[in-house]
Amino acid sequence: MPSVILETERLRLRAFTEHDADDVLRAATDPLTQRWLPIPAPGRPYTRADAVAWCVETAPAARASGDGQHWAAVCRRTGRYVGSFGVSRANWVARTIEIGYLMSPDARGRGLAPEAVVAITRWVLLDQEFERIALKAATDNVASRRVAEKAGYVYEGIERNAIRLHRGRADLAVYSVIRPDLTG
Repeated sequence: MPSVILETERLRLRAFTEHDADDVLRAATDPLTQRWLPIPAPGRPYTRADAVAWCVETAPAARASGDGQHWAAVCRRTGRYVGSFGVSRANWVARTIEIGYLMSPDARGRGLAPEAVVAITRWVLLDQEFERIALKAATDNVASRRVAEKAGYVYEGIERNAIRLHRGRADLAVYSVIRPDLTG
């Protein structure tokens, strides 16, 4: 995938750098993040080494391999890190991909996540010519499901027992956007 910076009214989505590691660590180790995202792996605590690896190895490798792209979201006004957004699991033949994100605790509830998701969605469907983006969230993760709805994603149903979280297995609510949703 091409390296690209996306901008919204309040956000700049740019490539991760090693300087983002401490911010990524704070966001990734937040109890609410850990409740819903099994990072780095179910039952394993997230460390600074994981954050550094994410910023300098894992995120850039996803783009280079064609699997997806990941952005550090920063406030345009202050430059402060507010979250991580990305697309992954690219199926280039079917032109489908998944979107995911996590927000820093102090950036939640301000409408920043839907703002970033809309920008990424438009870039993926219109500029990269994908046909479908899926967004999946644990069924009890009300905030993440609200992001999907605010960003215009359509609820499709439940994938039962689909993810292993730190505290056990969970069902996933599945949402999607397809290109005609943007033009129709």
